[in-house]
Amino acid sequence: MQTFVRIVEAGSLSAAAAQLATTQPTISRRLQTLERSLGVRLLQRSTHAMKMTEDGERCYERAKELLAGWDDFENELRGARQHAEGALRVVVPHAFGQKQLIGPLAQFMRQHPRITVEWLLHDRAADFISQGIDCAIQVGEVNDPSVVAIHLAEVPRMTVVAPSVLAGRPMPRHPADLAELPWIAIPAFYRREVTLTHAHTGEQRQVSFRPQLVTDSLYALRNTAVAGLGVAVGSSWVLNEDVAAGRLVQLLPDWQPAPLPVCLLYPYARFQPARLRHFIDTMKEAMPAVVHQAVGWGASPS
Repeated sequence: MQTFVRIVEAGSLSAAAAQLATTQPTISRRLQTLERSLGVRLLQRSTHAMKMTEDGERCYERAKELLAGWDDFENELRGARQHAEGALRVVVPHAFGQKQLIGPLAQFMRQHPRITVEWLLHDRAADFISQGIDCAIQVGEVNDPSVVAIHLAEVPRMTVVAPSVLAGRPMPRHPADLAELPWIAIPAFYRREVTLTHAHTGEQRQVSFRPQLVTDSLYALRNTAVAGLGVAVGSSWVLNEDVAAGRLVQLLPDWQPAPLPVCLLYPYARFQPARLRHFIDTMKEAMPAVVHQAVGWGASPS
């Protein structure tokens, strides 16, 4: 089963053989032995591709559970629960994972030096099975019913624009005034409209617009806003510093875009490896402070 899981995650028998420091014929024999013992074909192979069968997908998910459970069992017998080890593959948002999450990551690795981490920066949804991902941190709504989602925090957002865009224009006083300005969109969170809520009255207003620029990067959103290309709605942690420095102006502070949820996702499994449980605990403790920091984990504004 360990060999089969490694084949799937490595993508080929030859890659699995290299990772396990053995030969491809040995890997092939182990796979054939497993298939014979189960009485099913697990992989469909050709000269150019390898694909799991339906039985193979079921076996892969179950094998990972069984192996994780066995690792946990061994750790408990050895009294090693507080000394978790092994590899953890984590997918995190590109901007969030480069800055705000580095502090909690460093804290986790100092506390658990026997765990190695693959820190993968992706803004797209994680493919847990094909990429061998243990967990993912996602900003935004979770719509995948096949995963466990642990709510960690809410990311405040603000509406900003460069002073140059407002030159010669009256300062917007109401959400309706924003529709006349140029806009930058980030489709993961908004494309042609945003809803603003009054902080004191709870009144909601929808602002519709036609963006002049669309980007999938939070850092690009921030940089193009500073360059004067239009109004942007973004996470406060990435925009606060520019607002404080005068490079951006916060528009309608009393009218706020909805905060974005931050969740930790992982596939359903009967057993969780100790390394995953420790990582979840670290993120649950650290995240509320992380999302409200203006400059970075443990850093001081300068």
